[in-house]
Amino acid sequence: MEFGLSDEQRMLEDSVRGFLGEKLSMERLRKIAEIGGGFDAALWEGLIEQGVVGLLVPERFGGSGLGLLDAAVVAESLGYYAAPAPFPASLVMAPLALVAAGSEAQQAEWLPGIASGEARMSVAFAGGAGQTGDASVQLEGDRISGRLIGALDGGAASHVLIFLPDGRAALVDAHETGVDVDVRRSLDRTRPISGWTVNNAKAVILGAANDARAVAGRVLDAGRVILAADTLGAAQSMFDKALAYSKERVQFNRVIGSFQGVKHTLADLVTMLEPCRAMVWYAAHAQDAAPEEARIMALQAKAHLGEVGREVARLATEVHGGMGFTDLLGLHYWLKRIAFDRQMLGAPERCRQEAAAVQGWLAAKFGPVAAQTS
Repeated sequence: MEFGLSDEQRMLEDSVRGFLGEKLSMERLRKIAEIGGGFDAALWEGLIEQGVVGLLVPERFGGSGLGLLDAAVVAESLGYYAAPAPFPASLVMAPLALVAAGSEAQQAEWLPGIASGEARMSVAFAGGAGQTGDASVQLEGDRISGRLIGALDGGAASHVLIFLPDGRAALVDAHETGVDVDVRRSLDRTRPISGWTVNNAKAVILGAANDARAVAGRVLDAGRVILAADTLGAAQSMFDKALAYSKERVQFNRVIGSFQGVKHTLADLVTMLEPCRAMVWYAAHAQDAAPEEARIMALQAKAHLGEVGREVARLATEVHGGMGFTDLLGLHYWLKRIAFDRQMLGAPERCRQEAAAVQGWLAAKFGPVAAQTS
């Protein structure tokens, strides 16, 4: 079937990219990265004005009520500029969890804060998300204790949403007694990871879902799609920079883009990237419109973009020659963004392993043809 972005989604993309292109210069990105918190108040205010923060919040709670494909379009734009914004967890995974598993009262209490930008939520999984390090919590009544490392969007987070082993989500105020967050610089200085220690802290349990594990899985899949879109944007940016450089850099009295070896490399980058765009868009679309394909598409998109992104980053850097490895040029912000996205919420190896399990389930339920075509 024919599939692409709507005019409204194109306008959203243009708006976000126009804002970031104007407000996020290399000099400013460098300063934010030096701090390493993954958050900039002025940039955040600009994203609020763009309507980005309430993208997935239902209209009745002050948001736009859009879908995951719209969020993927924004993520691709953020990745294109390596923007330091708490988007995947705070503005995608958290509102999806609240809509799917929160009671009407809980939604009314928390979703308006997300839509206004006042509430910024980190998301952590107590296992099952491919993270490394400590990931163990215990819940007794409405009190939670434990340690989780590798949470997304911890910089300047006001709350953390912890997915328990049984799939339920516990919402904890970052300023609650017994809560400590350790924001750590990661490989990607624009997006740190955080470790949360909770000691008998008060938690709000999102328990309205009939199948908590299914909700946790959908939230995780949505996060994976968003990271894949972020990788796509970063990889496209690296290609565009390599293409521009090939038209400017002169060797032997010729621009290097006229050399056959450089032409072939750039052509390879195009052929790698172009199919990824449709793959990511459809994976995002499937989360809302094709539930039977949602999980397998999220896993395949996350795995494939992790591999393609790394190769694009390598080749685009090589096109720049020795300059590509310098801090002055700044390519490393995008290269490290791609490397970060590759590992978070499951590296390609884990995603493929999960995809193989899903394919086995499809084969068992519908026969081998269904598994091959999904």
